[in-house]
Order: sequence, then C-alpha cells, then structure tokens
Amino acid sequence: MKRKARSRKVQLILNGKVAGNDALQSAVAGQRGAGHRVEVRVTQEKGDARRFVSEAGDVDLLIAAGGDGTLNEVVHGLMDLSSAARPVLGVVPLGTANDFATGCGIPREPEKALALCMEGNASPIDVGKANDHWFLNVASVGFGAEVTASTSPELKRLLGPVAYAVMGAILAINVHQYHGRLILPDRQITGSGPVAIVGNGRQTGGGVQVAPRACIDDGLLDVLVVRHIPATALLTAARELQQLSPNGEYISYWQTPWVEVYPDEAIPVNLDGEPVEFSSVRYEAVPRAIQLIVPPICPLLSATVS
Repeated sequence: MKRKARSRKVQLILNGKVAGNDALQSAVAGQRGAGHRVEVRVTQEKGDARRFVSEAGDVDLLIAAGGDGTLNEVVHGLMDLSSAARPVLGVVPLGTANDFATGCGIPREPEKALALCMEGNASPIDVGKANDHWFLNVASVGFGAEVTASTSPELKRLLGPVAYAVMGAILAINVHQYHGRLILPDRQITGSGPVAIVGNGRQTGGGVQVAPRACIDDGLLDVLVVRHIPATALLTAARELQQLSPNGEYISYWQTPWVEVYPDEAIPVNLDGEPVEFSSVRYEAVPRAIQLIVPPICPLLSATVS
C-alpha cells in the first residue's frame, strides 16, 4: 500500500438525490478547513458521473459519494482513461444497499468515510468487465429477490441466516430458467441456469453473500453456477451451497480469470445495480486496474484473507 500526501486536490462526485445530506456537507467543510481543496460536483441525470470523471483533470483523489450505481458510473469514467491517468478512488457510501463499500468495510457515516478517503491508503484492485461494460462488485442474474415464505424452517437451520438468504435468491431463479453454454478456461457446461453470479466483490442485494471467497485484488472472478433445482433436491443443493465445490450437481463455484456465457435467449443482467441485457457475454477480471482507498483491515483484500 502507498500512503498519499496529506494535502490533496480532490473532486467529490455526489449523487444529486442525496445532495442535501447535512453530515456530508459538514464533513466536506471540515476537510476544506484542514487545507484540502475539495471540489463537489452534483449529478442531475444518468451519465453525469462518468462525464465528471473525464472533466476532472489533474486531481489527486476522486470520490464517489452515492450508492452502488454512482460508484459503477464513476468506475466507467475511470476506465475511459488510460491507466496512468486514473486518479485514486475513494468512496462515501450514501445509497440504499452500498454492497461494495460494505464488503470493503468502508464506514457508513459520511464523516468517517470522507476522513478515510483523505487519510487512508490506496491499494490496487481489479475491475470486472462484461463485454463493454465494467463492474466493481457483482454481475447477477435473478438475485436480489426476497426469500420466499415457502422456504422451509429446516433449510434455514441447516444453512444459517447468510447462506439461507442466498438459497432464497437461488429459488427465485428457478421461476425462469435460462438455458445455454458456460465456458471456463478448463471446462464447458451446457444446461439450464447457466450462471447466476459473477463476483469481483462478495455481496449483492443489500448484503446477501453470493461470492464468499471473492477478493478484489486476486486477478480472478468468482462464479456461482446454479442448475435447475427440483424440490426434492433442496437439501442436496443446500449442502452444495455450503461446500462451494466446482463439481456440485446443482450448485458449483469457480474462481477464474474469465468466463463466457452463451444463452439461448437474451438474459437480463444486473451490474452493480445497473440493468443490462446480453445475448452473449464474456466476463473477465482486469487486474490492478484502479487504486482504491480502503480501511486498514479490508475483508476483500487477499492479504487480509490470508
């Protein structure tokens, strides 16, 4: 990790929906009082954050203040730049879910999060790519649904609350099965439900841990594959969800630099909360693509995991 200079030229890109956040305004005033040059730009419509990055010029630090969608748009802006021109990225989580920031251990309080941005260390992290789109956290198909009331109490006791939430989302996928081919470096799979999750980060849907082994600096994406699960196989699938083996009958888990999906029909995909649709898609990890300010102990860094 590299410690940045104490005095910085900073641009903070703020989602217009939370522009009236008093705690953030106070925190920015405090940083300016400490001698930092903090310019605030407020988004009004989709595309503004990405454009603001391109217009930022020579700044030491770029801060995304908003939810996962704002962060995703800022990352798109950073990836529009050459690697040498990308400023360090900081995050002040002001959205509803804040899945990526929460996974990194970034404080929810604006004052603490902004202080971390100004004083913390930057680490090189990977960025996920889905065709011409970028994602920092998770690409998902069918996740984000609430656990259905019909899911049995026995299943919940077996799995525990975290994995139970994942299983609830998996059951929601079974409502509409997507058929097609999944290609990884060492294997090819054909069948229903070709892929559910491709993770750079670990959680989505407001805290559902869908890629529990993911790290943001390992050069790999974590892929959770879900095949059709008949009602009679729920307990087997639940055990596979706990084991996360690459060879599960219903649920498989891989860590890979890339994966390609060729569905029989166009599939809706959620990239960090932003909906897109693909007739085919290649996901890949772009190693050490950006520098991110993280807490001293960041659960998503491989050094912390090891």
